Amino acid sequence: MIHPSAIVHPGAKLGKDVAVGPYSIIGEHVEVGAGTRIGPHVVIEGHTRIGSGNEIFQFCSIGAQPQDKKYEGEPTRLEIGDHNTFRECCTVNVGTRQGGGLTRVGSDNWMMAYVHVAHDCVVGDHAIFANNATLAGHVQVGDWAILGGFTGVHQFVRVGAHSFCGVGTVLLQDLPPYVTVAGNPARPHGINSEGLRRRDFSAAAISAIKQAYRTLYRSALTLDEAREKISASALEHAEVQPLSDFIGASGRGLVR
Repeated sequence: MIHPSAIVHPGAKLGKDVAVGPYSIIGEHVEVGAGTRIGPHVVIEGHTRIGSGNEIFQFCSIGAQPQDKKYEGEPTRLEIGDHNTFRECCTVNVGTRQGGGLTRVGSDNWMMAYVHVAHDCVVGDHAIFANNATLAGHVQVGDWAILGGFTGVHQFVRVGAHSFCGVGTVLLQDLPPYVTVAGNPARPHGINSEGLRRRDFSAAAISAIKQAYRTLYRSALTLDEAREKISASALEHAEVQPLSDFIGASGRGLVR
């Protein structure tokens, strides 16, 4: 399963049925779980742990040093879960000491060509990043989020679960769960109704989320007043609670 032209360090740990394509390089501190397929001309380095059943296409760079001038060679880490797809030329960097030392990508994510995940980012599960979507350092992306092609996310921004970014979106502030945005800078355009239906959210839950969106974006309420009203709605519709929690935890302000 390892091509003769591949270079695998003796210290690397490869699980059962791992495939390594021609001219790929696997570093000393790399662990790869069972059934993961690594294409040709891939470089995996650093203190990187990759789960099972992943597929990594040609020319990806996984676990390289962060693009951060403060980095001084510390043994920071990258952890990737199970059943992710990284298409051609994706780049994922290890963390930095200042950011906690860990970049983490969850499971069942779909990363299209030329996606970049910078140092200290945390990506949840079931996310889709279209071609050339780019995360700066310290970004957090929730489960089921979708980033359109050429989306750029500013450092320390949080992207809420089930949110959707149109092509070419520039996110400079936090994107709440369920919300659809587009533009440079990003502007809200309703909720991700179709995505919620596909994930079996009930009609009542989607209706409550739509009302919470109107409260946040179309009322004359202050942010604190809107959050209080959304929290009250969450007593009847639990799906609204993540939106209230996200607003309360926002450090960069919300896309509005």
